[in-house]
Amino acid sequence: MKQKTKPIGFHNENFEAAKERLMRGNTYKDCSTAIFTPTRGMMHVKVSESHRNLIRPMNQSVAPFPIIGHEVGQAYEQMVDIVRTNDQLKKWKYVLTLEDDNIPPPDALLKLIEDINSGPWAAVGALYWTKGEGGQPMCYGKPNEMPKNFIPWLPDPNSVAECNGLGMGCTLFKMSMLQDTRFQRPMFKTVQEYVPGQGTKMFTQDLWFFSEAAKLGYRFACSTRVLVGHFDVNANGGEGFTW
Repeated sequence: MKQKTKPIGFHNENFEAAKERLMRGNTYKDCSTAIFTPTRGMMHVKVSESHRNLIRPMNQSVAPFPIIGHEVGQAYEQMVDIVRTNDQLKKWKYVLTLEDDNIPPPDALLKLIEDINSGPWAAVGALYWTKGEGGQPMCYGKPNEMPKNFIPWLPDPNSVAECNGLGMGCTLFKMSMLQDTRFQRPMFKTVQEYVPGQGTKMFTQDLWFFSEAAKLGYRFACSTRVLVGHFDVNANGGEGFTW
């Protein structure tokens, strides 16, 4: 009696499981990512080590780009100029903004790539909090609430929740959005002004950008699958503390 030949190798034994794993991990897709970090020039070793330990998608183009010595909005404007004019980078798929006081888990980029492809998202941000004991989640505004707002709120654990705005400490953007020439420049700017008849306008560079991007039809989400620490180098008597 002729015996049935058993497939050789663990992954060959269950093609469906292997296929599902590859699809979930996006290993068959273009995951090329430019990582931009605005900085004054100094990062605590805990932060720099977490950035260095970030897992890159296998067999993909991933490169870090520090932007040193600029106001944060101006630094991100330089980022836009670079990805629009560099002949290689303009073809890449994603931009990850990773700020110099944020401590991501090693799998942050891999999970954010999964999450940005899980819905109609042009950007997905990891969850981190503003510094201090009264810290607020960097997830702003529920899209279905009227009037539209940027009130901080906390999504459910292990979820990808739509929101009106995000911080940029560990946020993945589709390159195509940053290359959209419908945006007026600057795309990132800090606003603190009083307009007669309209009242006070106050925006950090991130919420200014997301407010303008929403007008062009883009949608965003916060991923609580990726939890990021916000490092305060001056806290705890100068020893530092992660919020």
